[in-house]
Amino acid sequence: MSRLPATERRKQLLDTAARLFAERGYARATTAEIARAAQVTEPIIYRHFSSKKELFIALINRTGEETLRLWKQQLHKAPDPAERLRRLIGANPLVSNRGRGAYRVIVQAMTEISDPDILAALAHHIRVLHEFVAGEVVAAQEAGFVSERFSASITAWMLLHLGLGYGVLAPLDIPGHAQDESGVRVREVIEQLMLGDSTRQAENLRKHARRAAEDRGDAEDAA
Repeated sequence: MSRLPATERRKQLLDTAARLFAERGYARATTAEIARAAQVTEPIIYRHFSSKKELFIALINRTGEETLRLWKQQLHKAPDPAERLRRLIGANPLVSNRGRGAYRVIVQAMTEISDPDILAALAHHIRVLHEFVAGEVVAAQEAGFVSERFSASITAWMLLHLGLGYGVLAPLDIPGHAQDESGVRVREVIEQLMLGDSTRQAENLRKHARRAAEDRGDAEDAA
């Protein structure tokens, strides 16, 4: 057993636990099995986590951090709020190559909500994601790309509901899932309903630029 700095050892244990929980489930995987898979003694686990449940909750928290990091990376170079929102709609961690494995922890957590600590960790995870998505919707609304008929909060909840539902169904490989006979996909429908076509987006962008210029002119006149 090689010695690792505490941070690296903690990451190793989390990575190993995530893999075993995915294979065996949270209830069936034991700390002894996690220790063997990580090639450490069981007491090493308890130096970093007081229990299997604390280890599992740490995985839930890490998955949330990784999801936000993934979203920020994918949205970073988007040219405007509409493109940021379009990329966000497509960046479902349940089905993306980078997020799918890690996000299985969240799916498992949903089956363990009879435990109040796990439920609280899961609820916090969802609230953090909702806050991020709502912020992107607000930016798109303020730029004129998304209607303000519905609040950013309820729109963000809609996107989360759709994303989670899609992510749960996608692995089942049901023929025709999420697209019709003409090849139109659910993602495209959501984008069209929320953002309209490119002509409308371009016009909205021009209107936003004109409003911004007018506001600057008003401010200069007032000065």
